[in-house]
Amino acid sequence: MNIEQVKENIGDFGKDIKINLSNILSEEGAPGLKINQIMGIALASAYSTKNNDVISAVKELAENHISEHELKAAKSAAAVMGMNNVYYRFVHLVSDKEYSKLPAKLRMSVIGNPGIDKVDFELYSLAISAINGCGMCIDAHVNEIEKAGIDKIGIQSSIRIAAVINATAQTITIN
Repeated sequence: MNIEQVKENIGDFGKDIKINLSNILSEEGAPGLKINQIMGIALASAYSTKNNDVISAVKELAENHISEHELKAAKSAAAVMGMNNVYYRFVHLVSDKEYSKLPAKLRMSVIGNPGIDKVDFELYSLAISAINGCGMCIDAHVNEIEKAGIDKIGIQSSIRIAAVINATAQTITIN
C-alpha cells in the first residue's frame, strides 16, 4: 500500500486526518526540518503505530528521501522507545520516587550510537515518546534536540508529524 492508497482508505469521518497527512510530509508542511528528518520521523512514528498499511506506505515514500542507515535507525528508535517509554513513564508516574533513584539496568546503547546524526535519532525518539505518552522521555529528547540547534518550530513539526501518522493508523484501523 502506498501513501495515496492510505489516503483513499480514510473514510469521510477522517477528512481532517487525510488533509493533514497531505500537508505534513514536506518541508513546507513541517517547517524547521529537512526532508530526510521529516521522512525519518514519519517512518519511526509509523513503526510505533504497529499498523502494517501505514508502515508500508510511509516506508515506500521515505525510501526516496532517506538512507538505509536512517531506515534502520527509525526501526531502532521504535524498538528502544517501546522499552524506554514504558519504563520511564512508570518511573515518572509512580508515587514512590525511590524508583527514580534505582538504575534502569536496560541496554539502550543505540541512543548513544544510532548510526545517523544524533539529532535526527533524537527527533525520531521524541516523536515516538509523544505517541507513547512518556513525559520524562519527551523532556529528555527536547533538551537534546534544542542543544543541537533545532528550534521550537522544528520540534513542533516533529510532534505534528507523529500526531498525524498516529491518527492515520487509528483512522485506517477503525474505518
